Amino acid sequence: MKDIIFKNFEEAGQTVLKFLSQKFGFNLWMITRTEGDNWIVLQCEDKGYNVIPGQVFSWADSFCSHMVLGKAPKIAPRSEEIPLYLNAPIAKKIDIKAYIGQPLIKEDGTLFGTLCAIDPNPQSESLLQEEELINLFGKILSYILQVELRENEQKRQKEFFEAVALSDSLTGLFNRRGWDQLLAQEEARCKSYGHPAAIFMIDLNNLKIVNDQFGHLIGDELIKKTANLLKICVRNNDIVARIGGDEFGILSIENTKEGAEILFDRIQEIFANANISIAVGFAIRNPSYSLLEAVQEADEKMYENKRMIKN
Repeated sequence: MKDIIFKNFEEAGQTVLKFLSQKFGFNLWMITRTEGDNWIVLQCEDKGYNVIPGQVFSWADSFCSHMVLGKAPKIAPRSEEIPLYLNAPIAKKIDIKAYIGQPLIKEDGTLFGTLCAIDPNPQSESLLQEEELINLFGKILSYILQVELRENEQKRQKEFFEAVALSDSLTGLFNRRGWDQLLAQEEARCKSYGHPAAIFMIDLNNLKIVNDQFGHLIGDELIKKTANLLKICVRNNDIVARIGGDEFGILSIENTKEGAEILFDRIQEIFANANISIAVGFAIRNPSYSLLEAVQEADEKMYENKRMIKN
């Protein structure tokens, strides 16, 4: 690894995993992200467990959940001799006889995820002497991650301002091109860092009736009011777009299911108070799927909501 300069966290992770796999020969090395109850595989070097990036496990079931709390060792050449590892639910599902784990830390000191390894065979006790090396790689990856997450937030703001040119003339929201562009850029970040995200699809229920009865000028006023209310509902870093004539989308960045449910209730309440009938559907990006699939799921839920309102 001498004289290697890493371009980014992903490249650093791949290089570290390959090096550690070659040095220690464990069947599986992973870089993971924790998000709520989920333990998400971001990168892996697998030689027998059939684990792939994007796969999701239960954080509470893992060895790492005990390791980061300091309740069990970072290196266990014979993991079955450690009661917490022996009784961990994941050990009942797959064959684990040796374990290595190291926390990856964000800039604020909270847990991002782990660098970890498992093997179906017990390892030599000499492995315990390698804790300093594993700790060093954990610190290197954490530092690169911290720098990159800061840079990505700045990059996200730059992308936002660049996309302002792709705005809807009536509402000032992003138009369909801006929405598609920002969605693709955020998907790349979600994939690299395991960020959560929520998609909302919103549709005005009575725009055609308003246009027919009162004219398109009044209909345009309804569209503009809808846009303004949506901007009130969301956080500063969320993306709101007018996707079609009476259809709107929200990309709620780094938002969990619990946060999305709060936003859903807030949207319903604000529009009910404004006496504007809308149909809303939302979906959370699954680490195994893309934001585009979350858009499709949210759209289907929105139409379900519209049918329920009509009935």
